[in-house]
Formats: sequence, C-alpha cells, structure tokens
Amino acid sequence: MRLGFSIPPNTFGPGLSIAHRGDIIVNGAARIGADCRVHAGVNIGTAAGRKNSAPKIGDGCYLGPGVKIFGPISIGNDTAIGANAVVNVDFPEGNCSLGGIPAKKISDKNSMALLVGNGDPAVPPGFA
Repeated sequence: MRLGFSIPPNTFGPGLSIAHRGDIIVNGAARIGADCRVHAGVNIGTAAGRKNSAPKIGDGCYLGPGVKIFGPISIGNDTAIGANAVVNVDFPEGNCSLGGIPAKKISDKNSMALLVGNGDPAVPPGFA
C-alpha cells in the first residue's frame, strides 16, 4: 500500500518485475503470466459494470508507464505495450508491440529487449 500498489494475490505468475513505486491497480479477476514487467500508472481492470470480465495477459509481457488494459480480452506472450496505451481488444498472437489509444499493433518487435534478465550481459547474475 505504501508504494501505491493494489495487486491482489495470485494475479501474477512468478518473476513479476515492478520498475518503481507508483500507482499500479490490478483487478482480482485478472490473470497475468510469468516474468512480466510493469511500470507505474498501469491499470488492469474489468469491463464497465462487469465484476469478473478481466484481461488474461501472457508470459514475458512488458507494460509501459500509464498502460490501461480492461475487459475480457487476451494478450499473447512476449507482447510489449507502449506508454499510455489503452488496450480493450484481443491481441492473442503476442510477439509484437502495441501502442496508441485505442491500442493497435505498431511493430513486430516483442518485449524481450525490455525485460530485466533477458540474457543481457549488463544484467548481473542473480538479478534475472
């Protein structure tokens, strides 16, 4: 709470990386995979007026600052979502970059260069 996080138990898989303190709000019905990186200002919520219609986000995803993801959608593995994007439709194929309001595919580059410990020699052992 002191850091501004509202993340219920069992919503993220192992290896969650939170870049720094700041508001991060996640609905308890959301399911986010392993080894994801989340920045401040991210909101993962349900469709308006629906208690359990929350997103399912794959492994290895990067959620940039201010990203908003809502509704019963699915986002595939290794997806990078750019700062302040609003995602409210499915992108199940993964391995791409999303951006904009509303979000759309902007590149075939995936999240691997944006995640901590992705084999980059600049990341010390034990910090992966």
